Amino acid sequence: MKIKLITTKQELEKAFEIRKKVFVEEQKVSMKEEFDKYETSCEHILAFIDNLAIATARLRVVDNIAKLERICVLPLYRKDGIGKKLIYALEEIALEKQLKKAKLHAQTNAQSFYEKLGYKAEGKVFFEAGIEHILMIKELKSEKI
Repeated sequence: MKIKLITTKQELEKAFEIRKKVFVEEQKVSMKEEFDKYETSCEHILAFIDNLAIATARLRVVDNIAKLERICVLPLYRKDGIGKKLIYALEEIALEKQLKKAKLHAQTNAQSFYEKLGYKAEGKVFFEAGIEHILMIKELKSEKI
């Protein structure tokens, strides 16, 4: 498996296809809510097995904090550690941008997944696109000595 920063329109379209399958079709999020005005101002990544795109995520900088968004893995490839690798790849991008903190809106059913990666829940549960979420935050530290 490899993860790469999206650099072409074709790669971005593959990411959008994955998001449509996971969020729109599977989780019933509206197209209007899923695809927003930030698409062109984010860093998007795509995960591949061989030449098949299987997962995607994006990073948006908000108030000098890395906001990890639209993290999704196609159903067939879940439980293979791909989500964890997506998060680490986004955190690496954040560190390259010299950001010291990351946050995300975790679906509550994925809260324990993010906790295992060092994220801490803050505040109360809220609804986003009709799905329960919670704000989670992590201080980022470079692993380099």
